[in-house]
Amino acid sequence: MSAENEILAEVEALKGRFTDTKALYREVCTLLFFRYGITPTTNKLYQYVRKGTMSTPAEALAKFWDELRSKARIEIDHPDLPGGIKVVAAEAIAEIWRQATAGARGELLALRVESQADRESAHQARAQAEQAAAQSQAVVEQLRGEMKAAHESMSQVRNELEAERRAHAGSMARLQELQTQLEEARAQQQRLQEAFSADLAKAREAVDTADRRAAVAEKRALLEIEQERQARAKADKLAEALRAQVTQGEARERQAALEHAEGMARLQAQLDVAHAAHQALQQAAEAQDRELRTMRDQLLTSQQEATRYRTEARTVQSVLDRLTPPASMASRAPKRKVSS
Repeated sequence: MSAENEILAEVEALKGRFTDTKALYREVCTLLFFRYGITPTTNKLYQYVRKGTMSTPAEALAKFWDELRSKARIEIDHPDLPGGIKVVAAEAIAEIWRQATAGARGELLALRVESQADRESAHQARAQAEQAAAQSQAVVEQLRGEMKAAHESMSQVRNELEAERRAHAGSMARLQELQTQLEEARAQQQRLQEAFSADLAKAREAVDTADRRAAVAEKRALLEIEQERQARAKADKLAEALRAQVTQGEARERQAALEHAEGMARLQAQLDVAHAAHQALQQAAEAQDRELRTMRDQLLTSQQEATRYRTEARTVQSVLDRLTPPASMASRAPKRKVSS
């Protein structure tokens, strides 16, 4: 093991034995000077111990030299030593002391200068640290303000988000309600459409029924018109026959009046008979007129019924136009037959 390692091991052992830093430094000075013959310095002491500040090993070293000088003076004053040796020893120790003191003072001055520089650097570092701390504090305060503003903004955003969620929930509820109403409206529309389809089918069926009734009424009216036309034709033929008979009777009457005077009575009788027949024919014609008026009333009733059916179906207007009898037929009347 090298001497440096032995010194380090001894110093570590002394650290375990001495808790006081100054006492530890004095023991290290003794170890270096007396065991290893190394003149202790402040830097060496601090390099081995590394405790306290730089002034602590300087003070310990100065105290060590003071103690050593005191011990050496006692040994020099010992009565057993010769005077010359005492003088030489005193001078040597004094010289060692002076050199050690000068070195210690130089090191102490250097340490003081270094300590002052370190103190100033420490002050500057402290000022910078305080300034940095102030800046950091300002930044922290600013960050706290920003964080507070951010928290407030976040709270506001959360409130707005919660309000938005509530509004969205309300909108969804209203949408669901509207969808339900829409479904109900669609169902109602479907029911109304089905009812309308049923009503339309019924209306179409009613129209078809009205059309069939109108067609039946039209056929019946046409049949009645045809019957009236045939009756009028028969009446016209009968009237023509009666006119022919009257003409023939008048001719025979004139011829009979010229040829036979005595036939006047017979002719008068025939005339009376013809007159009676004429009255009978007139009565028959009146009865036929009454029957014709009755048929006209029936025809009018049929026309009104057909018109009503046509109005319901909206399709029989043209038939009503065909059902209206001509004016010439209404003005025609049967002529009375004059008997001969």
